[in-house]
Amino acid sequence: MKPILKFYLRYIHNRYGLTVIVFLVWMIFFDSNNLIDRINTMKELEKLETDIQYYKHRIETDSRNLNELRTNTVVLEKFAREQYFMKTDDEDIFIIVKE
Repeated sequence: MKPILKFYLRYIHNRYGLTVIVFLVWMIFFDSNNLIDRINTMKELEKLETDIQYYKHRIETDSRNLNELRTNTVVLEKFAREQYFMKTDDEDIFIIVKE
């Protein structure tokens, strides 16, 4: 109990110490830029930065695939057959759905 009493007498009993403590409590919990909101904003910013990296990588791979589709007719035919189930006149397509 003695250390708490020393803390009280040293900081809280002094009006400047009390002002600093009230200011810190206000800034941590009640201010519009409080510490809790700041931490949540930093987490959201980190998530958005990882999303940016993901989408940059995705754009890069999709651009390469699109360029490949535009230049290579074999790849274009393969894509059309796999994605849109296109076929030639003498073929039959069987679609197997796994459940």
